Amino acid sequence: MVSSDQRRRQLAREKFERQQQRREEARRRTRRLTVIIASSVAVVAVIGVGAYVSLGGDDAKSSTEAAASPDPSASPSESESSAPEPAMEIDKKATYTMSLKTSQGDIGIAMDAAKTPHTTNSFKALADKGYFDDTKCHRLTTEGIFVLQCGDPKGDGTGGPGYTIPDENLTALGKAGGDGSVTYPAGTVAMANTGQPGTGGSQFFLVYKDTKLPPSYTPFGTMDDAGLKAVKKVAEAGVADGAGDGAPKKTVTVEKATVEKATVDKA
Repeated sequence: MVSSDQRRRQLAREKFERQQQRREEARRRTRRLTVIIASSVAVVAVIGVGAYVSLGGDDAKSSTEAAASPDPSASPSESESSAPEPAMEIDKKATYTMSLKTSQGDIGIAMDAAKTPHTTNSFKALADKGYFDDTKCHRLTTEGIFVLQCGDPKGDGTGGPGYTIPDENLTALGKAGGDGSVTYPAGTVAMANTGQPGTGGSQFFLVYKDTKLPPSYTPFGTMDDAGLKAVKKVAEAGVADGAGDGAPKKTVTVEKATVEKATVDKA
């Protein structure tokens, strides 16, 4: 017999996965449109004229259809995955710390470069150029799954860095159970994606309460106690419109994000 609580969690996970799939479908439509536009421009030999393809949407709550994640630079001829990921520059044997100074408190995140080198390297490259600064955490989910989602420069769930990174560390949380999910413990920080392999960009989610999801979201860090406490307070205030999934009532703005190699005290 499936309990009502288990059924709620199952429905929430299914909704989450449908939203991710809609984003992937929209992203593919954007790529097709971009190719058509680029071809048309070449045929008529129009120099210096571009077309910006924008699909409205919000993958946090379905007031409209979920959308593609265009390059935040709004380059008219690029789809989300058209650019290469940053060159590998981190020390894969080291531990890195991502510090988020937010309007609701500081959040420290320990990152393991050995297990998630592409993710860690990407976040450092983005943070070094101020990519996350003055961005909002656009999505809070308080039913079924318990996460605060951030990392979108557009603040509506449709933004990305112009490239994707591979999935990593997917076995870290154990083998999926009969329901196809694993538990992401409170404090876990993981990559959001479109629901398809290798589609992570810049968006990530902070787990403030044990959450069951498929093992397809790269777990790359762990929040410190102060950070987890801050996110829990945001969750306690709820979603802006009183629903279980949407913009948080307490606005969370990432004022400054830094990623630094952790220092080792040799004393």
